[in-house]
Amino acid sequence: MSHRIFAFLCLLFSSQGITSCHTENPKPPQDSLFATVELRPDFKALYDSFNVSGCFILFDPQENKYSIYNDSLVDVGFTPASTFKICNSLIGLETGVIKDENFVLPWDKKVRNNTAWNADTDLKTAIKNSTVWYYQELARRVGGERMKYWLDTLQYGNRDTAGGLDQFWLRGGLKITPRQQIEFVQKLYNRTLPISPRSMDIVNQILFVNDTLGYELYAKTGWGFQDNTDIGWYVGYAKTTKGIYYFANLVLCDDPNNLDFAKARVEVVRG
Repeated sequence: MSHRIFAFLCLLFSSQGITSCHTENPKPPQDSLFATVELRPDFKALYDSFNVSGCFILFDPQENKYSIYNDSLVDVGFTPASTFKICNSLIGLETGVIKDENFVLPWDKKVRNNTAWNADTDLKTAIKNSTVWYYQELARRVGGERMKYWLDTLQYGNRDTAGGLDQFWLRGGLKITPRQQIEFVQKLYNRTLPISPRSMDIVNQILFVNDTLGYELYAKTGWGFQDNTDIGWYVGYAKTTKGIYYFANLVLCDDPNNLDFAKARVEVVRG
């Protein structure tokens, strides 16, 4: 990993970085009427460097404070794409379709461009490699009625399963906002979702990315398509010596030839 990992988050945590930016209080965040909101227009340069647009939101529960770039998109819904694998994993575990992180689904023998997908796969590997077929099969085994029940129970996004049981989070009706992404992972980490602690513990564990320079990162990428626009996500939380910080990075791109789009999801967060 680059030594620049978490430079973006470190900037947010430093008082020097904070005092140099514009601060105001627009509409209060939905989960707290008392949280402060700090706008960071200076982050635009990071998105511009990849020729993309987007939105970034970070929540610091220690200070009850949001840092936001492009607040006009904070409450706009977009396809969750592979970030839904966080919720899908919880539902698979809670329904018993998946026993634990080592539960293997057999490869369907369809050869795909991502060679890491062409093998029998367990849950922890499926979320690491973002293995689409694994989660599609999981959804089919959960079934439409139970899937809708758990989306409603977990209050995930707009809870819309239109578009097919194995497609609704990829190119169907399901939408989630950057703020809702933050709220969901916060409840996951704090074990306050209406689901068993065991399921939450397993999913928290499999979201682990790395431990670099004292920061433990737990996160999931996503890549979808909506209204002729590529939708990219990087959603999760960082555990530091100062506390825990929740983030959601949304990246938008209208140029199908932009080779920087995919890496912008993570690299914007790295700074």
